[in-house]
Amino acid sequence: MAIVCTRAWVHGLVQGVGFRYSTQLEAKALGLKGYAKNLDDGSVEVVAWGEEERVEALLTWLRAGGPRSARVDKVLAEPCPPGDEPGGFTTN
Repeated sequence: MAIVCTRAWVHGLVQGVGFRYSTQLEAKALGLKGYAKNLDDGSVEVVAWGEEERVEALLTWLRAGGPRSARVDKVLAEPCPPGDEPGGFTTN
């Protein structure tokens, strides 16, 4: 299986609603590594590292709206160099 790394920016009501924690749980269930981090503009940056189809599954989950408490307006994503394997999936 191909290992990929994708960086996504999730916009909408995604801060203060448990979005990063829910994303972390979803990513760990999919066996992914990376992080979810709040940004100053109110969006959340998500970096997901792992098997391509699992990363795509996380992106599908993000685009579907993530946790019920959130409101996702748009998700922008681009590949990033896989680099060194992260140690797990964290929230910053």
